[in-house]
Amino acid sequence: MPEKANPGEIKRFLVAGGSAVACDTAVYFLLLPFLPPSISKAISFIAGTIVAFLLNKFWTFKKPKRSHVEIVKFICLYLSTLGANVAVNRVTLDVAPTLIPMLKPYEAQFAFLAATGTSTVLNFLGQKFWVFKSKEEAQTE
Repeated sequence: MPEKANPGEIKRFLVAGGSAVACDTAVYFLLLPFLPPSISKAISFIAGTIVAFLLNKFWTFKKPKRSHVEIVKFICLYLSTLGANVAVNRVTLDVAPTLIPMLKPYEAQFAFLAATGTSTVLNFLGQKFWVFKSKEEAQTE
């Protein structure tokens, strides 16, 4: 039977995610005076992703063993959820103001929240049940 997510993991995941976003933001604004915006953003995104991986691996899901497979799975998951994030953002921008006209002045913020919420849930589920799956669960498949 698959292991269930517990409230402690969810709280740690949210703190780890917030820390990754803070790292991304800090690195971006520190590099911005010295590098072009796209280069600064690429480096800051990678820094935030590394923070997310390390905090989630060792703190949120408590998986201390070295694993190249986990790294590859994590990268695949983040690339997939990046795609989902962009897609949800685009669809929300296209559809939400038509369905809910009062969103018009806040459509970008609403789309950002919808996209971020979607990718956050997908990232948690992907890490919990695929990237950092317990050894016992992997053996029962």
